[in-house]
Amino acid sequence: MSQFALRLQGYRLTTAEILYRMPDHPDLLQTFIWQELDIAPRFPVLNKFLHFWEISLEGKLHSVRVAARGLISDAELKMAGKEFTLH
Repeated sequence: MSQFALRLQGYRLTTAEILYRMPDHPDLLQTFIWQELDIAPRFPVLNKFLHFWEISLEGKLHSVRVAARGLISDAELKMAGKEFTLH
């Protein structure tokens, strides 16, 4: 399914900042940025990825910050104050 069709179904661009502990040095934190289309507020795609991380990767998760933005917002859609006619 196309990204546009997913967005019309309620998916929105979701960005997660994942902090995890380095496997060899657990006192050090590393950042991983994840970005995908997902549905707020449950975020099933992100949860699936985090589940995969916990099972398959050695770096233990420390924290996850999530930001999501819808398809159309006020900043993207503005009414024009003028009307022009081209010949």
